[in-house]
Amino acid sequence: MSGLDLAWSEPFSNISGLARRMRLRGISRDWAWGGSTGAGVRVGIVDSGLETDHPRLAGRVVQSVAVELLDGDPRIVPDESGDLYGHATACGGIILGLAPDVELVSIRVLGADLRGKGTAFAAGLEWAIDHGIDVLNLSLSSKSEALFPVFHDLVDRAYFKGTVLVSAANNVPAESYPSLFSSVFSVAAHGEPDPWRLYYNPAPPVEFGAWGVDVPIAWKDGGSTVATGNSFAAPHVAGMVALILSKHPGLAPFEVKAVLAAVADNPRRGAPLPSGLAERG
Repeated sequence: MSGLDLAWSEPFSNISGLARRMRLRGISRDWAWGGSTGAGVRVGIVDSGLETDHPRLAGRVVQSVAVELLDGDPRIVPDESGDLYGHATACGGIILGLAPDVELVSIRVLGADLRGKGTAFAAGLEWAIDHGIDVLNLSLSSKSEALFPVFHDLVDRAYFKGTVLVSAANNVPAESYPSLFSSVFSVAAHGEPDPWRLYYNPAPPVEFGAWGVDVPIAWKDGGSTVATGNSFAAPHVAGMVALILSKHPGLAPFEVKAVLAAVADNPRRGAPLPSGLAERG
């Protein structure tokens, strides 16, 4: 697989262990994204390509590019191949289910076998960051130690430019990137059938849990199916991020992450809070 893995997973579990003593005061879901549709936000999907005429994508794909490797050197080219597998279209449909007015950008780095080179992944990520895409959904990861500094540099570049990277966590306890970097919104799956159910993990590196078990998804050739994996949890978070940025343009990635943590559905602890702090009502 040349160092590039998709992010299928065990369910996000032990919800009782996510209890928190305090949360940011005054931040509610209504404040975060009430009335928002994602308008004005571009979401890039670095994956297998998007099927632009799929009914679930509703004509929201505004640009499609692909990474080609010529003698090992990546180059970005226009892409008219659509989705070679179905995986990216699934992610796009989930995002639009939460944020129907976002603009989707397809960055294809995977082939028809759902495999790709880590160098292609890095090149696609770099292109998206350089083109100012607001949110990137990364339902894939690289285990390449040689590319560790490359992804580290790209993640930092995204952070400082204000691009939010939402990355599915790996499916096994092994290091993979960029999901393990602290500025990335790392996501694993939970099994509660609610697209708005969100958990914050106070013991990272995986920070968020979203619906990723038995999720109804769009698929290749205008189809649909039901699937499980971190791959389908991440776009739920990407959709929420798009809603927040649409309503509050200009928020930095760390501010968006704090908003998500504040509105998460974690159970509460009964311990009293320090003066001046209160849990979300």
